[in-house]
Amino acid sequence: MSFFIRSFSYRIGSLALGMLLMFAHAPPAFATGTPVVMIFGDSLSAEYGLPQGSGWVALLERRLLSEKIDYRVVNASISGETTLGGRNRIEAELARQKPQVVVIALGGNDGLRGVSLDTTRDNLEYMIAASRKFKARPLLVGVRLPPNYGRTFSERFRLVFVEVAKKTGTPLVPFILEAIADRRDLFQPDGIHPTVTAQPMLLDTLWPQIANVLKSR
Repeated sequence: MSFFIRSFSYRIGSLALGMLLMFAHAPPAFATGTPVVMIFGDSLSAEYGLPQGSGWVALLERRLLSEKIDYRVVNASISGETTLGGRNRIEAELARQKPQVVVIALGGNDGLRGVSLDTTRDNLEYMIAASRKFKARPLLVGVRLPPNYGRTFSERFRLVFVEVAKKTGTPLVPFILEAIADRRDLFQPDGIHPTVTAQPMLLDTLWPQIANVLKSR
């Protein structure tokens, strides 16, 4: 009889330990009505090639908790997304997520695919206007092209983000990869996507503007 009691006690103890571990690693629970910041980007925001939960967006959620800034993060990023793809789906995401802040981090794939700069510009402006139509505050995040795309085109591409931000009165982070652009060791073998080690640096680049927008209720 004592064997069965010990066995039963062991199972109960194991179950309790398992539940404790499960809750320790569970995502934070948020109260109903907690405001939302929606990240609307491409593979640089969608954890391409990274372990789940290690990208800058996941780190942002943890920083908001540590800073006691009452927002939850929704990552609506898709690897390979262009500004046209973003334009086509942003209103549905805005209606679904009802964010107070939208971080628009698209455009890199436009540049890599040679999309017209006017098209990229129009799509970014559309997404900013859509965000405001849904009462969300937008933040624009820029990206730059590798040098092999030519100095003239690369500079014109960079200026698209600057011009859109100025025209629409939208806060801008000029270059998401600013802190690591010259560090080949912080990129995955494709030379485009940052490594796990680089993710806190990306967040540090974005954080000042994100924090300002989140606090400007």
